[in-house]
Amino acid sequence: MSKVRRGGYVFVTWKGDHPPRHVHVLRGGRLILKWDLELHRPMEGFATRKLAALIRELEEEGLL
Repeated sequence: MSKVRRGGYVFVTWKGDHPPRHVHVLRGGRLILKWDLELHRPMEGFATRKLAALIRELEEEGLL
């Protein structure tokens, strides 16, 4: 499991989790977004521009 905190959110991924490769985004301990890292779109929830930008940054840094 990988957990990264950024911008008031917690981004969680699990090695060996079911496809497609995705990240769970939590705020205040609640799931607010499940993001498909392969197709770059929400699987569950809604991504604000800020949240999409944070995910992009984390991917570029190799953290997701």
